Amino acid sequence: MKLIPLPAFADNYIWMLHDGKNALVVDPGEAQPVFDALQMEGLQLQGILVTHHHADHTEGIDALREASGAPVFGPARESMPEPINRMVNGDCVRILNLNFNVLDVPGHTAGHIAFYCPTAEGNPILFCGDTLFSAGCGRLFEGTASQMQTSLQLLAQLPGSTRVCCAHEYTMANLQFAMEVEPDNDRLISYHRDCQELRMRGLPTLPSNIALERQINPFLRLEKTSIVQSIGRFDPTGCLQNGAFATLRQWKNQYR
Repeated sequence: MKLIPLPAFADNYIWMLHDGKNALVVDPGEAQPVFDALQMEGLQLQGILVTHHHADHTEGIDALREASGAPVFGPARESMPEPINRMVNGDCVRILNLNFNVLDVPGHTAGHIAFYCPTAEGNPILFCGDTLFSAGCGRLFEGTASQMQTSLQLLAQLPGSTRVCCAHEYTMANLQFAMEVEPDNDRLISYHRDCQELRMRGLPTLPSNIALERQINPFLRLEKTSIVQSIGRFDPTGCLQNGAFATLRQWKNQYR
């Protein structure tokens, strides 16, 4: 089973998983990168997974569905290109002889979902859209800070070997901010160096994994006193009124 990030737009990834004959794709904001990969690898598209309604994750769905007849699986509570199989927390999608469990992870959008496959060949796979990024998390466009924190805590409890397949190449910017929040984290510093080398070679920094994110992602590390103190120095009033997580997200929003 081969897992491939297909670049789209400026910094999106459309994830493709295939067994050499059949494939699924996740969050196809553009159709052409998928068509190109299917042709190059000689694959048949068997399914499309969608995490949320934003156009950079959905605009390619109609063309791919029309060309392949592949079923589409997406969030139950968001406006999506029809027809679509609407999924809620606890549902399971079976494609390529693999089971993908649906998780509710609101925050970035109100109805955002993720797909978790515990039995993939190799390590488990998490398709998490714009909820969890490497060293970061998504902006709060529709959900609340409390929802996002709960969603991230849920994902952080997955097995450490789980591959984190998020939908954007935001890693370098996220790491720069994370080092501002936690400058003495040696694992964070070494990961930043590793990712710099990958990007210099034109390679993706993803997938990450849950164990690594627990070590370097400030949004998953609010139990660390040093991080809470760092957030408090940024905005002590916001921390008291809104909590550490919401203040950390606000800090990231305005960080340059």
